[in-house]
Amino acid sequence: MMRCSAAVAVAAALLAVSAAAQPPAEPTTWDGRHPIGRIAATIVYFVPADRVPLPDWRSRAEWYARRIEAFHTREFEGRSVLTATVVAEPLVSRLPTAALRAGDANAIFFRTLGEADERLSFARERRGDAFPVLVVLSDINWRPLDDFQRLAPTPTGFRFEGSLAPEDPSAGAVHVPGAAAGGARATYLADAGKGWGLVSGDGWRVPYRGSDCVVYHEGVGHAIGLPHPPADDANVMSFGQYRATLGQSWVDPDQKKTLGWEPVAGFDAARHALFSGLTGAVEPATPRPGQPVTLRLGLPAHLPVTDVRVEIQTALRGPWLSIPVPATAVRDGAIPLGGFDRPCPVTWRARLRRATPIGTADDAAELWGYFQVRTDPGMPPPAVDIDPLDSAEFPAVAAGDRPATDLLAAVDPTRDAVAGEWTLMPAGAEGGVRLTAPKAFGARLELPTIPPEEYRLTVIAEPLDEPDGLILGQRAGDSRFVVLLGFTPQEEQIGALENVDGGNVAAPANPTRFVAELFARGRPATIEVVVRSGGVRVDVDGRTRIDWRGDAGSLSLSDYWTTPHAERLFLGAYDCRWRFHRATIEPLGEVGPQRADSR
Repeated sequence: MMRCSAAVAVAAALLAVSAAAQPPAEPTTWDGRHPIGRIAATIVYFVPADRVPLPDWRSRAEWYARRIEAFHTREFEGRSVLTATVVAEPLVSRLPTAALRAGDANAIFFRTLGEADERLSFARERRGDAFPVLVVLSDINWRPLDDFQRLAPTPTGFRFEGSLAPEDPSAGAVHVPGAAAGGARATYLADAGKGWGLVSGDGWRVPYRGSDCVVYHEGVGHAIGLPHPPADDANVMSFGQYRATLGQSWVDPDQKKTLGWEPVAGFDAARHALFSGLTGAVEPATPRPGQPVTLRLGLPAHLPVTDVRVEIQTALRGPWLSIPVPATAVRDGAIPLGGFDRPCPVTWRARLRRATPIGTADDAAELWGYFQVRTDPGMPPPAVDIDPLDSAEFPAVAAGDRPATDLLAAVDPTRDAVAGEWTLMPAGAEGGVRLTAPKAFGARLELPTIPPEEYRLTVIAEPLDEPDGLILGQRAGDSRFVVLLGFTPQEEQIGALENVDGGNVAAPANPTRFVAELFARGRPATIEVVVRSGGVRVDVDGRTRIDWRGDAGSLSLSDYWTTPHAERLFLGAYDCRWRFHRATIEPLGEVGPQRADSR
């Protein structure tokens, strides 16, 4: 018995040693069906038949390839290895842009990926044991968008369409991917044993902060079956693209464990310090024309770098311009970019190396970014440098855009104020003209212009108190009316055209009445009012809030808001100080120039 027990004990010990010597199981796709110890991502640049490839497309695609490789290596500690290969030539589609876009965002996904998969004979014959993923970087978005300008065409002109990070407004806007026209998609094809990912133009062509997160999110994460995690944080499968670059993001630990990943004992995270710790941002985040701009690079502590190169680009198809980098700037991490003489978008890229190489891919790093020079933080650059390939899709819009007339520049409160004490800050070191309405009931000021029959009025307005009624007095045909926004009789902000068939904002039958929290104290908002012969449209921060169709004779103005000159537009305020940063008017349709009014 004792000898038998001893033999069992020895055998058990040998089994334990043998089990301990076995390597951990290889990670798998989310459903456990396919091993992902190695992942082979094929990255292809997809161009519609009627478009021309970007001249520097390959450097952009290669940057994303190296970023997602470095991220995957760090996160999975070598248990899963990602190799990203960029196809040498653009894949020019058999279809033009319009044909590719037919249908919704899902339709363009399957049409694009189906053609790319078929043309590349993707993963028809599995070579080796790597899990194959096809990542398509598309030259277009689901809907028309100039993603460098961040402007989308409309029947009456261009509107800003982009996603801005939720940061302190005083720090300026940080651009992140996520335009409504984007349409990035991905799917894990379990039966075929491969993954598909589509990154639309908005997700990669311009390197907004977090664009590299989008490429990993769609091109690797969803393609191996990872869902969105429950946590609303900065991990790459959650809100990483809105919070930081890929170097500061991560894969949710519980999700990694579901894939079968186990930590590697003694893994040296410091060997990825340059990738993980490198950050970059411009100061100020939204510079004005002529204002000095500094690119501030953040580096891991005690990690000296050398060979810093910085370039900028002010047009998507334009040249890259080298920026001199003084030695003191490298030491301080503050690189002067100079000033810009006009409102414009800017892309930057910074390349640097470790002063003491460690013999890994982390010896060098490259970071890309984007910002906009604006005359006002709430006013995007004008649509003057639209990519011809984007504007060509809407020739009537491109040809029909006319210069806007600055109405604030002609305002004189002593002459134009009808009710309340309005104040005007002239243009100067702090920027353009600022007009401030008093906190009063029924404050109003006439604008010294007679509008054309059809026009677009653009206003940037900022509530200096808790928001209440913003009034924009309009004219359509022989009728006067107001656009009322942010009116707060109780807790909710409401808006409407006043009056429609005699009904004001309180009338149940007023078809334009809506409820929405449009404004916040100290936050500028952009309002566009488009008056046409057949209706009125009102957009706030790029989103349509009123789209009324009807005869102008149905519109009228309450006696409360009348002004002395019935042919003029006017601004008004109700129980809130409103600061007007911009008020411009543009004629629309086949009309002559608007008439400047004087007395």
